[in-house]
Amino acid sequence: MTRTAWRTSLLLRLVLLVVCGFIAAFPPQARSDELAVLDDKLLGFPPQEMLHRYLLGRCQERFDARRQAVAALKTPEAVQKRQAELRERFIASLGGFPEKTPLNPRIVGIVQRDGYRIEKVVYESRPNHHVTANLYVPESLPGPVPGVLVPCGHSAEGKAAETYHRACVLMAKNGLVVLCYDPIGQGERIQLLDKLGKPAINGSTAEHTMCGIGALLVGRQTASYRIWDGMRSLDYLASRPEVDPAQLGCTGNSGGGTLTAYLMALDERIQVAAPSCYITSLERLFATIGPQDAEQNITGQVAFGMEHADFIAMRAPRPTLVCTATRDFFDIQGSWTTFREAKRLYGLLGHGERVDLFEYDDQHGFSKPRREAACRWMLRWLAGRDEPVVEGDFAACKPSELQCTRTGQVLEEFKGRSVFDLNAQRERELAAGRTERWLARARAERIQMVKKLLGIAEDPTVEKPGTEHRGQVSRSKYVITKSTHETERGVFVPCLTFQRREAAQPRMATLVLVDGGAAREAGPGGLLEQLLKKADVVHSVDLRGLGESAPASAASRAQPPITEHNLAFLGLHLNRPLLGQRCADLLAVLKLHAGMPVDLAATGRNGPIALHAAALSESVRSLTLDGALISWASVVHTPISTNQLASVVPGVLEHYDLPDLAATLAPLPLTIRNPVDAAGKPVSQAELERVYARVREAYARAGAADRLVLEGQK
Repeated sequence: MTRTAWRTSLLLRLVLLVVCGFIAAFPPQARSDELAVLDDKLLGFPPQEMLHRYLLGRCQERFDARRQAVAALKTPEAVQKRQAELRERFIASLGGFPEKTPLNPRIVGIVQRDGYRIEKVVYESRPNHHVTANLYVPESLPGPVPGVLVPCGHSAEGKAAETYHRACVLMAKNGLVVLCYDPIGQGERIQLLDKLGKPAINGSTAEHTMCGIGALLVGRQTASYRIWDGMRSLDYLASRPEVDPAQLGCTGNSGGGTLTAYLMALDERIQVAAPSCYITSLERLFATIGPQDAEQNITGQVAFGMEHADFIAMRAPRPTLVCTATRDFFDIQGSWTTFREAKRLYGLLGHGERVDLFEYDDQHGFSKPRREAACRWMLRWLAGRDEPVVEGDFAACKPSELQCTRTGQVLEEFKGRSVFDLNAQRERELAAGRTERWLARARAERIQMVKKLLGIAEDPTVEKPGTEHRGQVSRSKYVITKSTHETERGVFVPCLTFQRREAAQPRMATLVLVDGGAAREAGPGGLLEQLLKKADVVHSVDLRGLGESAPASAASRAQPPITEHNLAFLGLHLNRPLLGQRCADLLAVLKLHAGMPVDLAATGRNGPIALHAAALSESVRSLTLDGALISWASVVHTPISTNQLASVVPGVLEHYDLPDLAATLAPLPLTIRNPVDAAGKPVSQAELERVYARVREAYARAGAADRLVLEGQK
């Protein structure tokens, strides 16, 4: 870069540094209709539905391909080969399992009831990570009897919820030993407490997703913790002298049905299973209520072809009963489609009678008919007793009677480790030497790794996006040209181009990503107009699902509901995180400027996207970030983060963090101003210097110390 070009770039960056502050200083401007680029006429539907429709279309392609692959299974050997492959991919997606450590079980109380007793138990699924459970033991056992594990659904009371308690009592009264345990985020296992010892996050599903955001970054998932708790609970159940470890079953409802499905597919000790009010199909789930909380979304699940039917198929031909509700929000049509597929595969293995479906005409829940059906299934296949089961009337225990801790919370009682703590511990382990390892890689190797993690390696982004002009808006000293770039089939990125009237042949382009959308700063006196004073032309684009195509305004009327959480989970199912998809959009737009160096600027949540694009593209000659996330490590160490799911890249912290990526930009001019932590709070200058110390070192080594500007809160 010549001295003149360098001075021009520095001046432009200083202008960006000043005017980007306008966004924080002034409230967003109302979206102007005259600046709208996307509309129903262009797309055939509201722009706010574009990304959702695109993702559903990509999922449908995978569903169709999977359906053909399953239809091609004609022999037991083919079924068994698929079982092994799916199980391996499932476990790999979860990040594998840790070594088993001592459970250190304690019986902390006993409730004596008519014909059975309830032992209140505490054990550790991981060191100092406590599980609270109730063990239901029938009286006068003839010897070791079958045992049944009952994972709970999403009830605030966990194991003490009446429907789960009644299911356990029913099975105990019929001669089975039953273990029901609290999931994380429920009952006595809230993973984040406030100063008063109350849940700091409202609701178990919200806590599960918050746990999952940090877990994804370190190569785990909420399901990783949930499944391991279930496996260790099965270890405890099998260790009891009253239980025959060769005769174990599992049944649960709703979220407990999810865990039953996972455990029955992965743990071969579960001889008999009866998931309730969960099994449908992803195809129908996505088309009806959409993806649910974090534990129900396995990264890459759609991409590698694992449907609900595969949870059954992976355990075939062991006995499995699918319990359903006709009017469940888990679609009954999907349940029957899944059952039909599973029935065929069981038949191929010579045991079609071992899989069945029970439907009762009611709504979601572990209602009496499903409790009875699950108990009868357990007795038939575990105890050899095929007889009617009737749940009589009895007085249920109060939740307080089933409580295992004095305070009601394991974290308050034992001061142990939460899932948030486990995520943070894993991040610290990964951080040791991470920067050195990352910078030691060759640039080509780093680029390949980034593309793989972001899902760009297999991205069908067109070589040069199609461009369509959508009109102009004339102002006194410049013209705003509206256009769209089709960066992928069905994905349209709106663009506003500001060009001074006297700039006949642009020599220098500025590309800006505005938090909240281009129209937010496109008004007179806005950021884009200010930038035009120092640049020949200024482009501002809204990447997919942001700005004009953001889902919020369509959420109230669209079915299924469209939220960014749903979009993020759909992307993760496809192994294409939203950050990667948006980065692919930006890279496609940058290709339009090949041969014309671009000064790239981004505000707010666009920051990590722009940072990745600058690392991957040779078209960027300077980068300015304002109000961007300081690091992914901040997300892991911040239990209650703000709007971070869309910026998550699974397993990325095993390889690099955002500052590590920034260090690879040297000697590219880089300005980072007003960074925020994962909760959206401003970061101090001292903290920014600490986190970006290696970035300063990298720029110093490159002889470009003056090209790095770091400005945090004073």
